[in-house]
Amino acid sequence: MKLHDVKVYPSKTPLPREDQLAWKIAGVAADKVKVTPDVREMVINRIIDNAAVAIASVNRHAPVSARGAALGHPRKNGAALFGMHATTRVSPEWAAWANGTAVRELDFHDTFLAADYSHPGDNIPPILATAQAMGRSGRDLIRGIATGYEIHIDLVKAICLHAHKIDHIAHLCPAQAAGIGTLLRLKQEVIYQAVQQAVHVSFTTRQSRKGEISSWKAFAPAHAGKLAVEAVDRAMRGEGAPSPIYEGEDSVIAWLLDGPEALYHVPLPEPGEAKRAILDSYTKEHSGEYQSQALIDLAFRMREEIADAEAIERIVIHTSHHTHTVIGSGANDPQKLDPKASRETLDHSIMYIFAVALQDGFWNHESSYAPRRAARPDTVRLWHKIETVEDPEWTRRYHTLDIAEKAFGGRVEIFFKDGSRLVDEMAVANAHPLGARPFARADYIRKFKTLTDGLITTRESARFLEAAQNLPRLKEGELGALNVAAPRGTLDQSRPGIF
Repeated sequence: MKLHDVKVYPSKTPLPREDQLAWKIAGVAADKVKVTPDVREMVINRIIDNAAVAIASVNRHAPVSARGAALGHPRKNGAALFGMHATTRVSPEWAAWANGTAVRELDFHDTFLAADYSHPGDNIPPILATAQAMGRSGRDLIRGIATGYEIHIDLVKAICLHAHKIDHIAHLCPAQAAGIGTLLRLKQEVIYQAVQQAVHVSFTTRQSRKGEISSWKAFAPAHAGKLAVEAVDRAMRGEGAPSPIYEGEDSVIAWLLDGPEALYHVPLPEPGEAKRAILDSYTKEHSGEYQSQALIDLAFRMREEIADAEAIERIVIHTSHHTHTVIGSGANDPQKLDPKASRETLDHSIMYIFAVALQDGFWNHESSYAPRRAARPDTVRLWHKIETVEDPEWTRRYHTLDIAEKAFGGRVEIFFKDGSRLVDEMAVANAHPLGARPFARADYIRKFKTLTDGLITTRESARFLEAAQNLPRLKEGELGALNVAAPRGTLDQSRPGIF
């Protein structure tokens, strides 16, 4: 890996494109380096993971709406939609919209956290949709996904968006465009223009994750994917983009991030170096914001030593700045304590999540968020006794780039009414690569079968899992096999809209 200095240049000092970050990203995407076997196998794992969470959410309101809009854009030999038979095809940017929303809806797929936040599995829907529409092979798809993960994670390691209240899809969209560029074997010049367009149109604010969180949290990454497909389409037709998009005098860095004096160090693979960033990411065993994963596992462990939850006086969670200010009491969002809050809000409330995990000893993507469950009086009492506190050491471990030391958990103190105290801590979730039970292929398959049970047939489940694991051998035009279909007549219909 090589660190590239990225800073703002005044217009009177033209920056050669060879020195621009977007050009270097495009160079990585255009590099025909081989995919290593471990990366290939992880790509397959994440395709299975994405399909699992997409089918589990396929009849929730946001995915139904997204699918309804996508069906207004039919295209022969287009891309398939999760839940529908693969013979139903739509334009790829709309498939990216519908499938991306289904994948993101439950907040249950993979994550990478560093200088900023990301769900790099969000790269898969637009790359897969484009691959299906353009008749590409399994090997092409693997290469494209490896690039999407690489660029996304490298940007997240170096450039903080959330400090400026910019939503994290601003790193996702250029990564998706780069991945599509690799998939289609486009020239560096074309990918360069597509990446710049993707950056320019994808900067939005983090209000989507503040206060009462709405369904837009699920739509946002899908919106980025739709924009990425459109950006590549325009660039392939010969259209240019604002340049230099990162380093220009009126660029995103100059006005939306650290400003004219900014200096970032972005890691990117050297020419000929394998794209391995996907191996630094991690999926979720539990449906909830990633910072909740280790704390859910910790709640399960601590409950074994608690005879009566009503004896608890208060609970303090010592954790990182991000956990405290985004999903903790440091967010100062009263909605995070509201039993009538939306599911999207509750899965961003560690106070709620820890209380339910402590009481129940299990976590379910549906029942743990059910309105009746959230309103249970004993849960509300316990929930409101929980607070988070930022701990500098947990913040340091959250931000370190040393993968062996990086942590997303915390230390929990439970104070009882009799004056006694129970203290325990957990750095990473059990499913994390460094956790007690790292996720392997069998775990991804089990997660898929669990989440799709009763929603698809046993035959369809077996067919998809065989196709996914056979991905490197799928020929051009065979990627429709990666779609998962629900039985006819079981999909909900969207309300009518414009499309």
